[in-house]
Amino acid sequence: MPTLTFLGHAACEVANGDATILIDPFLTGNPAAVTKPEDHSPTAILISHGHNDHVGDAVDIARRANATIVANFEIAMYLQQKGATVHPLHIGGGRAFPWGHVKLTPAWHGSTYEEGDQMHALGMPCGLLLRAGDRLLYHAGDTGLFGDMALIGREKIHLALIPIGDNFTMGPGDALEAVKLLKPETVVPIHYNTFDLIRQDPAAFARRVAAETSSRCVVLQPGEGLEY
Repeated sequence: MPTLTFLGHAACEVANGDATILIDPFLTGNPAAVTKPEDHSPTAILISHGHNDHVGDAVDIARRANATIVANFEIAMYLQQKGATVHPLHIGGGRAFPWGHVKLTPAWHGSTYEEGDQMHALGMPCGLLLRAGDRLLYHAGDTGLFGDMALIGREKIHLALIPIGDNFTMGPGDALEAVKLLKPETVVPIHYNTFDLIRQDPAAFARRVAAETSSRCVVLQPGEGLEY
């Protein structure tokens, strides 16, 4: 079975057999991170949207590890210019790779990358569906609640990573409604407590998930993981 390790904020690592896949690898400058970029040599890197706290260390890690970055077309082309190997996708599109199948879903957010005094608009934000073996993971990215999450949940989602931080994304109440629409086997809250502005009580969220849904909620500290 695949193993997910939570790296802090929205950054995660999936290990499945000989393959490892990093998602939104914001490590440098992440006060919640317990690993450094050089600790990771992934097979591939998935990026949900262009904000700096999600693109993170993707280029440096990809160049060092010879990993492929999979993201929307605009992000992929931008990071290719930085020397990364990329594979572009876009919303609704999927692709099978030797290490798993990736499909991009809608997300309601922004996708602008800050570089010095320049702002680069990098297409639409996305959620990520990663199928490793017969197990399906949904990383919602940064998003508000939207009704089409019910469509994303048509296939059995074994693990959903859902933001709960509020202010920039869903808060706990809307995240609970997202769980009800998605109906995942297990949910892990992400994108909270990295900064004071998104401080939340994940244990309280987990209690509501247990009381009001059929999903299991597991609160992970950075560096902790689970099989799914």
